[in-house]
Amino acid sequence: MIEESSLPPWPVSPPAHGGVLLRTAVEDDVAMARELSTDPYVPLIGTLPHRATEEQALEWVRRQRSRHAEGAGFSFTVAETETGRAVGQCGLWLRELEQGRATAGYSLVPSARGRGLAADALSALTAFAWTLPELHRIALYIEPWNTGSVRTAEHAGYSREGLLRSYQEIGGRRRDMLLYAAVRP
Repeated sequence: MIEESSLPPWPVSPPAHGGVLLRTAVEDDVAMARELSTDPYVPLIGTLPHRATEEQALEWVRRQRSRHAEGAGFSFTVAETETGRAVGQCGLWLRELEQGRATAGYSLVPSARGRGLAADALSALTAFAWTLPELHRIALYIEPWNTGSVRTAEHAGYSREGLLRSYQEIGGRRRDMLLYAAVRP
């Protein structure tokens, strides 16, 4: 993990693209976290419990807020530009920044899906990532069945690089993952 002192600073202006902006997590994001926890897949790939209680959702929001200080990377709340409503979370994880690499991830609440907001969030995250001069590559790992996430990645300019067989354990099972990546233009 990168030491806090070597992690790039939090952006002065929230990254934005299309209909979303990426901002720091706040306690008012609990409602978004609770809705996100109703998705059966999201709790399998992160620290948000399935059908989180108010307290569990608040703990998750606080964990997202601490990711930067811990040196893990940037965890942003995805908010609609027009309304300010929190609709999801996305992250740029910098554990391999010294090698010029990062990974990214994104999740939107079920009620906000199908409107291109995930692609907007990933585009904003990627544009922000390229402001970090030491970063040259961002990877996404997507299960092959997740066609919505594949479309999101492709719409945001990521290219498929291959299939990683039995790459990751999710929900107690080894899973294949598609590798998508963007490289510095």
